[in-house]
Amino acid sequence: MSASPLEQDPSSFAGTRHTLQRVLGVRIAMAVVVGNVIGSGIFLKPGNIAGECGSFPIIISVWVLGGVLCFLGALCFAELAAMLPQAGGMYVYLREAYGRPVAFLFGWSEFLFSRPASIGALAVAFVGSLALANNWQLSSPGQAALAGLLIGSVAWINILGVIWGGRLQMVVTVIKVAFLALVALSPLLVLPFSETTFELANYATTVVPRQTTLAGQVGAVLLAVMWAYNGWDGVTPLAEEIRDPGRNIPLALFGGIGVLVVLYVSANFAYHGVLSMSQIADAGDHAAEQMLYRLFGSLGLSAMSAVIMCSTFGAINTNFLQAPRITFAMGRDGVFFRILGAVHAVYRTPSVAIVVNALMAFLLVLAVALAKFLLRDLSAESFRSNLAQQVIASLQADTIFDLLTNFVIFTASIFYTLTVLAVIVLRIRRPDLKRPYKAWGYPLAPAAFLAVYVWFLWQIYWSKPLESHTGLMLIALGIPVYFLYQYLAGKRTKADS
Repeated sequence: MSASPLEQDPSSFAGTRHTLQRVLGVRIAMAVVVGNVIGSGIFLKPGNIAGECGSFPIIISVWVLGGVLCFLGALCFAELAAMLPQAGGMYVYLREAYGRPVAFLFGWSEFLFSRPASIGALAVAFVGSLALANNWQLSSPGQAALAGLLIGSVAWINILGVIWGGRLQMVVTVIKVAFLALVALSPLLVLPFSETTFELANYATTVVPRQTTLAGQVGAVLLAVMWAYNGWDGVTPLAEEIRDPGRNIPLALFGGIGVLVVLYVSANFAYHGVLSMSQIADAGDHAAEQMLYRLFGSLGLSAMSAVIMCSTFGAINTNFLQAPRITFAMGRDGVFFRILGAVHAVYRTPSVAIVVNALMAFLLVLAVALAKFLLRDLSAESFRSNLAQQVIASLQADTIFDLLTNFVIFTASIFYTLTVLAVIVLRIRRPDLKRPYKAWGYPLAPAAFLAVYVWFLWQIYWSKPLESHTGLMLIALGIPVYFLYQYLAGKRTKADS
């Protein structure tokens, strides 16, 4: 009897001519966690959060809650990754817990939308900061073109070798962690020279929130906060290329999330200490720039643009370290086109999967930019359907960045929930499996994570119908695709035999 995928060594997969190499240590693994998460959210989301909620105690509590959720999730992901040190991360865990159809739906959503949307949103944020620094006025198609150039460049670096992508990630992560720490400390550094820049009274200021209920406020803030934390599991798709994964993956997850929580909470105290709630809300996507502008003038504004560019560039790079490994795992499993499971003979990277993910990201940015351009003068009230009106209004009012990020978090949250549940499922179904690391606090840790995430998904489903309905529709589209591909693959196998 052949071994199940759970018990196989990655190098033993049938038809695999070249294999991935275990070349990444714990420092690069932790850099992937931190570098993937620190992207655009901590800089671009505070203004939207202030408008949705309007109360600092609630805002800072949700930032802490987001960190706690990541830590609870990391306890579970560390067990799964140490037990299944294969490329693909959540795809592998879902496959073993629920079967290939469910794993395919995750890979499908990552391939079709979630990862391309993440890469695209980050590329657009980079281009936006570049335009702000140079005082450029870019149209939506112009933004898409520059974003495409950036996406292609980072993809090429990652094709050249995982160690090049890893080293680049290490350098960029050190730079942006230092910058974010400086941003968090800047009000205190300036305090001896200017007593008016930091006001404790700002923490008590409020605005009338867009969400009228406490549950709605927490749900809306958590949606934005979880974008800022999105990618905390980012080292797991690289498990097949990490040395001593049973030790290094848990260390990378816990250490990286600890750094993130400290930086994010500190940065929010800095923002709200310098700016009042109304000033942050009015700043929209540029609250961080406004804080440094108030502290340092135009020099601070330029510095923050550089910080955001560096930060988003690093997050794009980590997405290219992760996303192609999921597509690669699907191709190697034979649940999608097998060419996606190819490893480059020279560079030993999943080059085909990297190219395909880059193309998907660019096409998604281009599609959203084109939709905004074509619908810019259309009246939403001319449509009878309420859903159609919401779609048109969102495309007209929201930025490309906000449209992409909100879709990502809803769909990602569904699979985060299923993956944490997989820890319980596999403990029951396969208690015999070797677990180099076991989740601390089991079963309370996964139960607490699941309770909050189920509530969160319920809130988003009712408060953000465009994001939730579209996300569910895109996931559901994968069901006929999976069975159609399996049917065609079966026919090809019969024809070849």
